[in-house]
Amino acid sequence: MAKRDYYDVLGVSRGASADEIKRAYRSKAKQLHPDRNKDCKVSEAEFKEVNEAYECLKDDQRKAAYDRFGHAAFENGGGGGFGGFGRGGGDFGSAFADVFEDLFGDMMGRRGGAGGGGRSRASRGQDLRYNLRVSLEDAYNGVQKTITVPGSVACGACNGTGAEGAVEPATCPTCSGMGKVRATQGFFTVERTCPTCNGQGQIVKNPCKECQGAGRIEKERALSVSIPAGVETGTRIRLAGEGEAGMRGGPAGDLYIFIEVKEHPIFMRDGKMLACQVPVSMATAALGGEIEVPTIDGGRSRVKVPSGTQSGKQLRLRGKGMPPLRHGPGLNGEAGDMLIELSVETPVNLTSRQKELLREFENIKADNSPQTQGFFQKIRDFWDEMKG
Repeated sequence: MAKRDYYDVLGVSRGASADEIKRAYRSKAKQLHPDRNKDCKVSEAEFKEVNEAYECLKDDQRKAAYDRFGHAAFENGGGGGFGGFGRGGGDFGSAFADVFEDLFGDMMGRRGGAGGGGRSRASRGQDLRYNLRVSLEDAYNGVQKTITVPGSVACGACNGTGAEGAVEPATCPTCSGMGKVRATQGFFTVERTCPTCNGQGQIVKNPCKECQGAGRIEKERALSVSIPAGVETGTRIRLAGEGEAGMRGGPAGDLYIFIEVKEHPIFMRDGKMLACQVPVSMATAALGGEIEVPTIDGGRSRVKVPSGTQSGKQLRLRGKGMPPLRHGPGLNGEAGDMLIELSVETPVNLTSRQKELLREFENIKADNSPQTQGFFQKIRDFWDEMKG
């Protein structure tokens, strides 16, 4: 019986991409899996046919041979000069492992390349975190900071290859560059990390003396970081490629800088809003007047205090708060406001004349203490209710 076309088996066109082929295989494999179709010989045969088709089409070289010669590319030792691609009826373990990894994650530390090829020796470096404390003034203005980051950089002696003289590592003879070895157990194929290369797929015969074959060395780096205006505690800044160097020539990780804004002795902050408490004299609060208050930009503003001001009264200065973190065309680029809370200060260490004037003021009966009168009226009402 003639074999069906592999593309027809998976239900994809000949121009399908690798992702489309994988998605089609995943769908077919789940649909026809023997665990879902027990005692169905047809489904089992179709399942093996799907595995065979995917094993061929997932590999770029085997796919190219099949596109040119069809099934003849893998018959009789691989006619047409493609004998190196022939694998008989297909490796179900390899095919199903790709989909199993997609569905359940990288359970064995695999990082299979496109088409199920050998494992790459290079691995990405780890991301780093750096906690940076800045003052409220720096958060307002924005600042350029130089930080020292401990970590690893690519070894200069071997150019990150890990081999003496920058020689490229050799393919591992145990796993043939796959980074894993397989053992068949019944219907399934079990994979484990290659013990010879520890899953790298390649081995270094003459390790670099500087980095001992790792391709990177520990070194502190000085980096200049631009802190934008408007940052607050918890703001995260990402510096791409400034993390740990990759293993054996792999890409570097990223550096994440987490901002912490220090507390200020004068101002309190809530988002873009600033607040400060300003004391006023008893006379100014009673008679009204003007006071001078500081602003976060280092300037000063004069604020009018209305007569009869009580402690806790708040005044607002528009646009004197913090700038937005992101501003520009189409975004809210307005700065926040600044709240001023007035605190009426009771005088201390009075002179004899001051005491005399205050007693005179106290003896002058006038209806100018609404809070006091209201409070004592509530007390009288309470006592009357208690008496019944």
